[in-house]
Amino acid sequence: MGKKQRKEMTFLEKMAKLKHAGFENSKMIGQQSIDLSSIEELDERIKQILGILSVTNRNPLNMLFFVMYDIESDKVRYQIVKYLLKKGCHRIQRSIFLADLDTRDYEEIRSSLAEVQSCYDNHDSIMIVPVSTELLRSMKVIGKTIDVDIIIKSKNTLFF
Repeated sequence: MGKKQRKEMTFLEKMAKLKHAGFENSKMIGQQSIDLSSIEELDERIKQILGILSVTNRNPLNMLFFVMYDIESDKVRYQIVKYLLKKGCHRIQRSIFLADLDTRDYEEIRSSLAEVQSCYDNHDSIMIVPVSTELLRSMKVIGKTIDVDIIIKSKNTLFF
């Protein structure tokens, strides 16, 4: 007889197991830490954002929103990153994700993260910020020389 097929745990089940094992600043055993070198270059991340904005037939039930966090525990942060990526969020910065998902997915992410946040003693914060396409189009990048206006072709030229 072969090995039993293990049922994949949900995000909340994993987090409950972590809570039971203890979050307190212990290192992850048998799991790699988050490889930040895999985060794409800024211009590629901006192209991802603009790709979301340029979809002409966006689902009217979808919501654009950012998920931002400041989380001390490597274990918790690692699990949240995996969860957000699995749910279809795009990593914009180390601790910032952008999503264009159905409102049900938004609510599921919001409630799951709220439950995780409340299940252990911490000084962490998680913010979920809905944003309109118009506000996202007005995004400005400060620090690296990349002209978002040129990429989205929104610069106006006046001829006299």
